[in-house]
Amino acid sequence: MFTGIISDVGEVVSRSGGVFTIRSHYDPATIALGASIAHDGCCLTVTKLMPEPGGCTYTLDVSNETLSKTTLGGWTAGQAINLERALKAGDELGGHIVSGHVDGVARIVDISNDGESRRFSFAVPADLARFIAPKGSVALDGTSLTVNEVDGNGFGVNLIPHTLTVTSWGRKTIGDQINLEIDLFARYVARLMEHRA
Repeated sequence: MFTGIISDVGEVVSRSGGVFTIRSHYDPATIALGASIAHDGCCLTVTKLMPEPGGCTYTLDVSNETLSKTTLGGWTAGQAINLERALKAGDELGGHIVSGHVDGVARIVDISNDGESRRFSFAVPADLARFIAPKGSVALDGTSLTVNEVDGNGFGVNLIPHTLTVTSWGRKTIGDQINLEIDLFARYVARLMEHRA
């Protein structure tokens, strides 16, 4: 489990089919083989670890299913990605409960300045839009965010300067594809309402 609070911005070093090499600032002494790390919101397993000055590189084996259902199929060398270590007992839950299982892909349709913050608008698949509610939570590229408004199959969020600086969000542009995980509780509420209908 994760919280959607990004703890590092990593970099895709290389890709060979479904095997990715990632560079991060994480201390390699704190990462065990088999550790789960969220990469742009997608929970993946560390399969090989190589210490480096100031951090480490590690490899991930990514299935064809994951490549087809997330943005990972389009990752290229040099790309910045949001990283989060798995939640440990006793850790602060600063965002919301995030599973690391991406539900689908959203697309940025508009970006505008809002004072010091930046507003992002997204288009989402219709089957996922029904789970998104104003003032509810979503995880976008692994980042826990609050929904501002919903309009049909679209919604908007506001990112503060801190988030734009310490994540990959400051580099996003209109048209970018974004991994979307809907709120776990929204899914269960919707399922409960289906059974009551």
